[in-house]
Amino acid sequence: MAAGFAGALLQRLGRQLSEAWHPRQRPRSPRNTRTWRCACGRPVFFGQNRCRECDRELGYDPLAGEMQALEAVPAADVRPHWRCASGARPGQHWVRCANADGPAACNWLLPADEPGSRGQRPLLCRSCRLNRTIPDLAWADNAQAWARVETAKRRLVSQLLALGLPLATRVAGAGGPGSENTQRGLAFDFLRELPGGPPVLTGHAAGLITLDIEEADDAVRERLRSQLGEPYRTLLGHLRHEVGHYCWDRLIAGSSWLEPFRQLFGDERADYQAALQRHYQQGPPADWPATHVSAYAASHPWEDWAESWAHYLHLLDTLDTALSFGLEADDVEVDVRPYGRDALTADDPDFLALVNAWLELTALLNELSRSMGQPDFYPFVLSAAAVRKLHFVHRVVTDSSRLR
Repeated sequence: MAAGFAGALLQRLGRQLSEAWHPRQRPRSPRNTRTWRCACGRPVFFGQNRCRECDRELGYDPLAGEMQALEAVPAADVRPHWRCASGARPGQHWVRCANADGPAACNWLLPADEPGSRGQRPLLCRSCRLNRTIPDLAWADNAQAWARVETAKRRLVSQLLALGLPLATRVAGAGGPGSENTQRGLAFDFLRELPGGPPVLTGHAAGLITLDIEEADDAVRERLRSQLGEPYRTLLGHLRHEVGHYCWDRLIAGSSWLEPFRQLFGDERADYQAALQRHYQQGPPADWPATHVSAYAASHPWEDWAESWAHYLHLLDTLDTALSFGLEADDVEVDVRPYGRDALTADDPDFLALVNAWLELTALLNELSRSMGQPDFYPFVLSAAAVRKLHFVHRVVTDSSRLR
């Protein structure tokens, strides 16, 4: 995605979502980012490889952010080549990611003429080339766990690409020109603790995100959620949180945003390990709901940022998905108290409309979850201080396209 397009997208995002959410109040802006149609007319969704109606091959084009219906075309290459059956991007030939076959079942596409496409190494898509380490697939449970992790990661990466955020891989030889940055790029290690080996700790270190794939087991993840007293714990939530740490390094550290960050979140130079130890031994301060988006966010300014970042991505993707399927505020009656200008870090009516739409949507979704006897869909209450931090994240993301 070009830098100019990404910047314009972010500038319009709040206005488009808020206008679509209240179409009777303003003209609706068309959006269709999480649901598409096959060439046969059947709806298709982000993770599909084949159409359920006509059995046509499908693939995700990360450059356009669209699912494509495909048809085979002749090629001298040994790998199958495809083009879009609907006529989109005429003349463009595609190949599938090398992880299309196997546990990951990746449905992402790459241009057939991408540099390196005729080499001997497997050609990986924008998401899979971020992997530095994958689980040992000789273990019976690892294939299924990795598949679940990759499903969550593709959702994350598609959103980061759409927002125009820096997303080069730090894995040498994994991508073409311009897609690698071995010093400041991003990479993932997906690991499982070995018998007698050291524990695997989910976290981030200088662009390398480690995830314990045991978390792909629902029972394991639920046990940890309960032990830690967390209201919410998912694979996608983990990945969004950890990539928030990476983006702090890329977007905040050493930039003009650093001092405003410290004024709002606190001084990140405070001893990080001591802060985490205090959090786990003593718990969060009693008044954390008035100032933070979660209890863990109160442990240290870096964690406050990462938690706010993750919630911002939750907000954007969930609202965008709701609007893609035609859900509008006028379809439901939800009485929520909207936030005003005083909840923001700067005058921004579009973001204000965005966060108030989020309050309406989550109130509805929480009631739907309760109707099924399930925990709340969004088990958080956003204070005015937490909204200010979300707005700060929004401003940083909007400004980030200049780094592209």
